[in-house]
Amino acid sequence: MDKSMLTAEEVKRLDWSKGDGLLPAVIQDARDGRVLMLGYMNAEALEQTLTERKVTFFSRSKKRLWTKGETSGNVLELVDVAGDCDHDTLLVQAIPRGPTCHLGSATCFGDTAWPPVGLLPRLQALIESRRDGDPEKSYTTRLLQGDLARCAQKVGEEGVETALAAVTGNKLNEEAADLLYHLLVCLTAAGSSLDEVVAELQRRRG
Repeated sequence: MDKSMLTAEEVKRLDWSKGDGLLPAVIQDARDGRVLMLGYMNAEALEQTLTERKVTFFSRSKKRLWTKGETSGNVLELVDVAGDCDHDTLLVQAIPRGPTCHLGSATCFGDTAWPPVGLLPRLQALIESRRDGDPEKSYTTRLLQGDLARCAQKVGEEGVETALAAVTGNKLNEEAADLLYHLLVCLTAAGSSLDEVVAELQRRRG
């Protein structure tokens, strides 16, 4: 995603004095907006985060820098960082690669309900997980392992059915849901993703 990072001038304006050199950092899933965790950064942790593009904190218990996922592999890939209006809190947008919580849940606040906007990324993640499954047990796996032209054909069929449903007023929501599902499968099979489509929409908007 093409996001703007903190500028050097904005980094200079951050108020490290209020928290004895630490700023609270709210970590947000860049794809669906869920709050994943709260951590603390000092200036060095922020610099490393911006440089290495992996979210790094200052551990108050270990008294050292630690990169999320350095042991588990469940890193947080940096997308954007912003300071708040008082320059004493950071909002970090990231893409989690695996569960964020050490207890195995998606967030440190438990498996909170996904907001509606997060359903499509969650569905794509589920579709991706079926790529190497058993085609005898999963329709999604059969599509992913089959001919890409078949996926494309299904998108065309569902598109026509959705258009007809819009005209007739009959089961439009159901047909639109089928279309979105098959479109995500087709994107996955073709090596693309919802993130790339959103990035293209952002490019067109800006």
